[in-house]
Amino acid sequence: MATSLLQQLRSLVVVDVDCMDPDVAKRHFTPQEQFEDMTSNQALVLAEAIKPENVDLVKEAIAYVQGKGLDQDPDNFKLDVLDVITVLLGKRVLPYITGSLHAQTSPSTAYDTERTIAHAKKLVALFGEHGIPKERVCIKIPSTPESILACQYLQKIGIQTLATTLFSLPQALAASQAGCKYVAPYFNELRVHFEPSLWKEYADPAADHPMSQVILSVVAAFREIKSSTKVLPASIVTPAEVVALASFQPDHITISGVVLDQLAALPPVAEINPTPCTTDITPFLARDYTANGAQLLREAIAADVETQRKLTDALALFDSCEKKALEFLDTVL
Repeated sequence: MATSLLQQLRSLVVVDVDCMDPDVAKRHFTPQEQFEDMTSNQALVLAEAIKPENVDLVKEAIAYVQGKGLDQDPDNFKLDVLDVITVLLGKRVLPYITGSLHAQTSPSTAYDTERTIAHAKKLVALFGEHGIPKERVCIKIPSTPESILACQYLQKIGIQTLATTLFSLPQALAASQAGCKYVAPYFNELRVHFEPSLWKEYADPAADHPMSQVILSVVAAFREIKSSTKVLPASIVTPAEVVALASFQPDHITISGVVLDQLAALPPVAEINPTPCTTDITPFLARDYTANGAQLLREAIAADVETQRKLTDALALFDSCEKKALEFLDTVL
């Protein structure tokens, strides 16, 4: 019998930790209740990197890159340090997960297939240099046409990928066709985490939230086509949203430290019944969104004003976080 809402949710869906603070993961980890994956992004890396208590980790990353003796310009040196910080932050959480550490490619490469592939390979290699095999690494990659093609290539060479900044069924189907291990549809657009006043509360998020039917359509479509790609909703603000998402029957849900703490303090709710998908998914299923350079995906995003807006804004926010992290490194170098 579950004694908390978090425990109840863990009996229904795989719970991942959307945080790079090992204390958060440790707090909600027991031999009986474990996280599978740790998800991350440029915002989460920045949040940890600037903490005074993590100064030694940052210095370790700097020394590691310096020790390679590469003849680099300052900008590339800092990018390398930031990648090593990402790896070291993930490594601290590894004891509290059973699956993969996630690391996100740079938003600056989101519309460049080759550069996205190169960054993904670099991250996987850095994890390997720190004793973490590629089987326990998943690279988060934005759901642009160019980057979905990068996922397709990376999966073929044995690198696990997750399609992130995902707001539509065509993006999800493209990711499935590319062979991604996961898709991470955002329940809330990213900006609500930076400007909380933009977040809107719904009395019944499962029924009323604008992303509910999108995520339900992804779950239904993947079930219909027997996709091996797993659905991992992200960008959650409240426990009520987690309960709503659990009713959609996804494979995983990734949850921030704040919301994990809230869920652990709340009692179980009445039975969480499945929410039905009322969207007609049939017209989408026969389309090959990755063919001809992902042309159909490009057209679908261009025709969907909200997806285009949310995707563009998320990439801009992640880019801002990456730039702030690089500026922070200027203060410690």
